[in-house]
Amino acid sequence: MQDALPAVVLNSETLPRNSMSEPTPSHSNPAGRETPGDAGVSDEQLMLAFSKGSADSFSELFARYKQPIFGFFRRRVFESAHEELTQETFLALFRSAARYQPRALFRTYLYAISFKILRAYRRKAVFRATFFGQRTSVPEPGKHDATESALWVRRAVEKLDPIDREILLLREFEQLSYAEIADLLELPLNTVRSRLFRARIALRDLLDPSAKGALQAAAQSAPQNLTQKGERA
Repeated sequence: MQDALPAVVLNSETLPRNSMSEPTPSHSNPAGRETPGDAGVSDEQLMLAFSKGSADSFSELFARYKQPIFGFFRRRVFESAHEELTQETFLALFRSAARYQPRALFRTYLYAISFKILRAYRRKAVFRATFFGQRTSVPEPGKHDATESALWVRRAVEKLDPIDREILLLREFEQLSYAEIADLLELPLNTVRSRLFRARIALRDLLDPSAKGALQAAAQSAPQNLTQKGERA
């Protein structure tokens, strides 16, 4: 996706004007002091600095999370709206900077924004489909997945229970912790664990139906085998 968003949003007057028009302290930090581009600066520190007007901090957060958020939407939306939704997420992050409080990990906060935007997008899609007859298009295999196996996995994931699917995606692709997933989806921690286990089992069965079929065949034939053995005895 394009990297144009920071230049666009930083022309806004949303943040304090005195901070946005002056060089940020990170440009003239003494030796040994961390700057926004340093790997040692946490996401939370960057967001706090951004809330106080540091343009560089926002650019660094955008650089860190633009691809993960783009992937988040790409795995959940079939239409070619991934970049637009990603840009909208960071724009919402920009606008909410003054209200940010580090009560949780920054990425949990960012994915919460992404979920709100995703839900709004889906509501609009349902509205368009209901009142204008516009249906969501089926993705072209070569356009979204480079290999046939990747497309196979995607189709299997789509068959999972919606909540189980979301938990699986957040854990396996977004690499969120169980606690973060529980916070995002407002579920008990043990529910997240059990539903993730169920989702993995279901996905395995969908990807390898022969194994499931073999188990079912064995279970069905077991009573018959026992009966035959009893007759022979």
